[in-house]
Amino acid sequence: MEYTVQKLGKLAGISTRTLRYYDEIGILKPARINSSGYRIYGQTEVDRLQQILFYRELGISLENIKEIVSSPSFDGAKALIEHRERLLDKRKQLDALIENVEKSIASTEGRITMSDQEKFEGFKQNLIDENEKKYGKEVREKYGDEAVNKSNEKLLNMTKEQHEEVTRLAKEIEVTLAEAFKTGNPAGDLAQKAADLHKKWLSYYWNQYSKEAHAGLAQMYVDDERFTAYYDKEQPGTAEFLRDAVHIYTGTKK
Repeated sequence: MEYTVQKLGKLAGISTRTLRYYDEIGILKPARINSSGYRIYGQTEVDRLQQILFYRELGISLENIKEIVSSPSFDGAKALIEHRERLLDKRKQLDALIENVEKSIASTEGRITMSDQEKFEGFKQNLIDENEKKYGKEVREKYGDEAVNKSNEKLLNMTKEQHEEVTRLAKEIEVTLAEAFKTGNPAGDLAQKAADLHKKWLSYYWNQYSKEAHAGLAQMYVDDERFTAYYDKEQPGTAEFLRDAVHIYTGTKK
């Protein structure tokens, strides 16, 4: 089966402009151009478009999708299995939020009584699921299943006031760390204040604090490019600076 731009766009539910743009950037080229100058797409292109749309639904950029689907090692069947797992995770997150909304509606209508803690359960479960998806494997290997499970349980039991405080702490860490980075001194007062705030922030998530674990986490910020990208998004080198400040704070600097 072959499709023109118009027919493929209608089949996939996207605009012809989008398909032409995909051709321009090289992420989805037509199989051929016919004698009338029309783009013609075959089964290979249809399957590739499906993969592209799956990745787009998962929030992945076109630039990264192009790298993935153009890689010689790309396995379409394996990718479909991974899509399924990610979409099931996404459905689980949405189900939790829908349940939270339904309870909230029932509460406003006076049919049930909903505690402040229950109002945030869906959001907290989403945070846990997202963290598990992004960092679960590495964190569990480093700290063990028991420690991670207890941390997740602590987060689920967090009160509204605790949630507000930990959110405030996260913002204060961000501001203090940015100011401390400008000094270039991880042993300075501002940097050590940032490390202390980081410890207080961790105490809301960890079942038990230790200097060694704190230092290990700070090192992970540097070793794992995903953590590094988060801390370095405004100023490259921030992850290393925080690592050094925490190592000094905990007395584990070598």
